[in-house]
Amino acid sequence: MLALLSKQPGGPESLVLESVAEPSPKPGEVLLAVKACGVNYPDALIIEDRYQFKPERPFAPGSEVSGIVEAVGEGVSFLKAGDRVIGSCGWGGMAEKLALSADRCIPMPDAMPFDEAAAFVMTYGTSYHALKDRAQLKADETLLVLGAAGGVGLAAVELGKALGAKVIAAVSSDEKAALARKHGADESIVYASGPFDKNGLKALSEQFKTVCGPNGADVIYDPVGGDYSEASLRAIAWEGRFLVVGFPAGIPKLPLNLPLLKSCQIVGVFWGAFAKRDPRANAANLRELLDLYAGGKIKPVISERVPLARAGEAIAALSARKALGKIVVTMNRADAP
Repeated sequence: MLALLSKQPGGPESLVLESVAEPSPKPGEVLLAVKACGVNYPDALIIEDRYQFKPERPFAPGSEVSGIVEAVGEGVSFLKAGDRVIGSCGWGGMAEKLALSADRCIPMPDAMPFDEAAAFVMTYGTSYHALKDRAQLKADETLLVLGAAGGVGLAAVELGKALGAKVIAAVSSDEKAALARKHGADESIVYASGPFDKNGLKALSEQFKTVCGPNGADVIYDPVGGDYSEASLRAIAWEGRFLVVGFPAGIPKLPLNLPLLKSCQIVGVFWGAFAKRDPRANAANLRELLDLYAGGKIKPVISERVPLARAGEAIAALSARKALGKIVVTMNRADAP
């Protein structure tokens, strides 16, 4: 079978496509024939040894997959060969086959295609945990979403609307603004590319304050970081909640007088750790998300589908914040260049 391997720390260009031995499922595991793998920002971090987890090399990046169960290990009773499933693997997904703990798989809805299934769990799981569990977003509150045209950002836009909030999408281009509005954003703003000097940071802050209005944003969803974090935090409402989701623009240094002045909370969001620490709550969230999907309230936006041989390019595009919605790697060899 083919796998895209990280054999030494480096960027996407360091990944190599190789033929490797097919894994066998251990007790409690299933063997998946992977059909699609979602591309996420942690894929860029993990191959450079900059992520919270550092798997032993060689390993394949790819944290979420969809596929068909080919075999089950001893003790697995709720899945069988032929079942279509979504798998959360952390890494290893950019390979044609994957041995994965059965309890990290959920059945796919019959009507869900493999590409959408592979683009579903991480983005919607992260955003739903953030908005529902960490921010406790309420109907009629104002939600400001940074990076609103990316995978988790668009998921936050859709989920914010499903939860009854007023959603403001902050993005870096008119094309991204149109996409966010198409998926439910009530308003949008286009911000400049950073980093910013003192005057630029002040102008960005005023831009956020203007669109959020005099009362500010009750919840700010920040998967971007960098200078955008402080500028948006200055537009938060009294007792607002600022969600720390990710840092593709850099890890910010926030002046702590701002939370004091607004009596607001800065709230960390680490969905992967939550899913591991409280699997029952995570499973309940995923059931609710699949209900929203079945009801047409949420639907992954896939801007590009690439073959396994080009998965490194997909990671690079995501790292450069060029992607609209999600990029999905497919395992169909007929798609290879």
